[in-house]
Amino acid sequence: MDIIIDRTTAVLSLVGSVGWYTIDDEVFFTEEATSTPSALEIDAEVLRLQTIHDSQQYARDRAKSYPTIEECLHAILDDDLDALQAKRQAVKAKYPKES
Repeated sequence: MDIIIDRTTAVLSLVGSVGWYTIDDEVFFTEEATSTPSALEIDAEVLRLQTIHDSQQYARDRAKSYPTIEECLHAILDDDLDALQAKRQAVKAKYPKES
């Protein structure tokens, strides 16, 4: 499932958890707010966080495909590290880091 960063996540990133609330994705600030970012700043933070999240898709794909801890343990105990490294390299080749 692909994650979409919302305005709530952006405001939490910008100001923390105190002094604001949302209703239907609209942000309201209370007297306790130490910072009140503008709608443009919130939207820019949504884009920034989404870009970071999207840029890490390869890592999430790799994590699902790498050998399990159990497979790693067996490779260590069976002195089969070359095969383990070959599996890991195949996963890295299938899901390369994006530049």
